[in-house]
Amino acid sequence: IQEGKFRHFFKKKDEEFVFVKAFYLDVYAVTNADFLLFVQSNPEWSKSKVSRLFADSNYLKHWEGDLLIGEKNGAINNSPVTNISWHAANAFSKWKGKRLPTTTEWEYAASADIDNREATNTTNILQIILDWYAKPTPAILPPVGSTFKNKWGVYDMHGLIWEWVFDFNNNVLNADSRSKDSIDLNLFCGASGNNATNKEDYAAFMRYGYRERLKGAYTVANLGFRCAKSVDEGKK
Repeated sequence: IQEGKFRHFFKKKDEEFVFVKAFYLDVYAVTNADFLLFVQSNPEWSKSKVSRLFADSNYLKHWEGDLLIGEKNGAINNSPVTNISWHAANAFSKWKGKRLPTTTEWEYAASADIDNREATNTTNILQIILDWYAKPTPAILPPVGSTFKNKWGVYDMHGLIWEWVFDFNNNVLNADSRSKDSIDLNLFCGASGNNATNKEDYAAFMRYGYRERLKGAYTVANLGFRCAKSVDEGKK
């Protein structure tokens, strides 16, 4: 992903744009088959052995066993792995010699549509996301690469799963300060929208709000991840 300026959803200080260094990003999200290889090499991350400090009780619940996705689940081998905690995703990334993308990197890459690297003035990406939000998660997730490829050449940034990022809870949204214990009396209901660069971008509000409510050990049926790598690391 080439370096460039990016209109961050929430303004950083007084700057509407942030500069993003070039980085590598996996074309596809990590699949169940990919994660099985990781668990086989790192059995401490199997569903029966993982510490509850690092993953809740729903970790890999869709697998039949520690090292078995299962014959009945054969259709999901190439589907993105879900029911994965941040800690597990982070461990997988390190095992691959990579890392999780930062929020800014992920949003920068995900802001591109099919034809443009900056899609803030178009509606097709927003509509794709909103249409996806409107549907329940299917029992069997489609395989990676089943949605659109954006201008960066990356698939499924929207419309398939939510994705972990390294600093997933670094933006605190204070959406309602009507509590009698509130210290800042100038805050008001909906204050989380104060610094948004595009207050009509409901999809981004959903992403940031969702991330804020996660904890590192949480696992969700439609939350997976993909890996990133710094350019300097890639040259080693």
